[in-house]
Parts: sequence; C-alpha cells; structure tokens
Amino acid sequence: MSEVRSQKIHRREDKVHKRIKKIGIIGAGTMGRGIAQVFALYDYPVVLVDEKETILQDALNNVKSRTEPELWNKVSGHIETSTNFEKIKDCDLIIEAVFENVDVKKEIYNVLNKVCKNDTIIATNTSAFSINKLAEAVEKPSCFIGMHFMNPPKVMKLLEVIKGEKTSENTLKSILDLSKKIGKTSAVVNDSPGFVSNRLLFALIGEALRLLEKGISDKEDIDAIMKCGMNHPMGPIELADFIGLDICRNIMTYLYESLKDERYKPTPMLESLVKEGKLGGKTGEGFYKY
Repeated sequence: MSEVRSQKIHRREDKVHKRIKKIGIIGAGTMGRGIAQVFALYDYPVVLVDEKETILQDALNNVKSRTEPELWNKVSGHIETSTNFEKIKDCDLIIEAVFENVDVKKEIYNVLNKVCKNDTIIATNTSAFSINKLAEAVEKPSCFIGMHFMNPPKVMKLLEVIKGEKTSENTLKSILDLSKKIGKTSAVVNDSPGFVSNRLLFALIGEALRLLEKGISDKEDIDAIMKCGMNHPMGPIELADFIGLDICRNIMTYLYESLKDERYKPTPMLESLVKEGKLGGKTGEGFYKY
C-alpha cells in the first residue's frame, strides 16, 4: 500500500470514528435502560432494542421513575424502542447490554454483522468476559471495544473502557471522547478476565464472605468496617445483595475458572442462597432481608 493511499485511509477512519451521533443499545434490562437514560440526558438519539414490547415498556417506565419530571419529555423524546434490529442499522455506536452469556452475545454480534454499517463501533457492557474472545464473532474487531458502565449508570461516574488486542486506536479515542461528553470518567484497561474493576471488587466480596462463614465477624460488622473505616458507601456483603447473588456467583465462577485463583471461588453460603432463590434485594432476601 502506498504511503499516500495509507494516509487517505487513516484520514477517512479518523473522520468516521470521531463521529458518534446516534446510539443503539441491545438489551433493555437494568444496564441497557440505564445506559439509554444517560445518553438521552445528554441529547443523543438512542434506539433501545429488546425481544418483547412488554420488556421495552417496562424499561421506559423504569427510566421515567428515575428521571426528574422536568427532564422526562427530553429523555423520552430521545429514546426510540424497537424489537427490530433493522432500526439500529444507521447507528454509529451499538452497545450490547444483554445478560452475561457468551453464546447469546455472539449470536447478537452475528446479527449486527449483517445489519450494521461497516464502520459502526460495537461495544459490549460485559463486566467480566474476554473482549478478545467476544471479538471473534465480530466482522471488524478493530471496531470492537468494552464499555463497562457501573450500576446505576446515571449516578456512577466511572466508565471502564477495555481494549482488545485488535481494538484500533481510533475506536478507543472515539469512545474516550464520547465518555467525556456524557460526563463520565474513563479508565482504560487491557483485556483480562474481570478487567480491573471486578478483579478488585470480587476479591473483596469473596474475602468478606469467607470471614462471615468462618465466624470471624457477622455481616453487619463486616459491612460497618468497610463503610465507616474505609469510607465505602456500601459494605461488601450489602453490595453483593445489591448486585444480585446469582450475578455474583456467575462472575466469581468465571473468574475462578479463568484465573485458577481461590480468592474468587464462590463460598458454600453463596451457592446455597442462590440455590434457594434468595438473590438479594431483587427477591427480598439474600444475606439480608428487605
């Protein structure tokens, strides 16, 4: 390739990757609808896609309940919902925010490969899965990246941005620029199981649960030590209930199997609560009762 042609291609890619005007979001669950709300608050048109109209309506109702009344007309005016993937074909960025299942995510990418523009950036909101592994299902891995929003997206300032081995610098720069425009503080990490946030978080939660099971302290005092002694807004056991114990178990299992590190092995008490359906705040009982 000649130097002149190479420069033209780079200029064209710069122009394309810096232009993010419309956002598609796949998955209208807790994270998807929260991410949609954030972009709508910053005047970005959003297409929120899920498989059922009832799920989408529930998502809008949830967003409305978490939006200041004076801002609802603006937010709702920026969010379009659909069960049809064709509606996102003109989006510049598509964020996949479905539940944590590699096969389901890859099925979605296979569909996106057929409907998206060639230069569309595809991001995943996964909190643990390998970006490199997920990128195997994407037609253009240079345009694939991790955008790990924290829960709830409207409140939490951090956006953990994960680079895969094939993620281009243009893609990374585009996402970092976008992060600033929506009021987030971005932290860039290279691909690794659990990235940085969950490697640290679940090492803490895992140790807290082992202290509890060994009878070294009760859950209230373990949480109080971290809240009052370390200035954490929530204690690790309270936080596990907030995240969802099934989600905690799944992430810890993935980290344990990927890293072969005992710190991440789910404890018997955690396994037992999940089997009993006591998943934390969302079911009314976990380590605590609600």
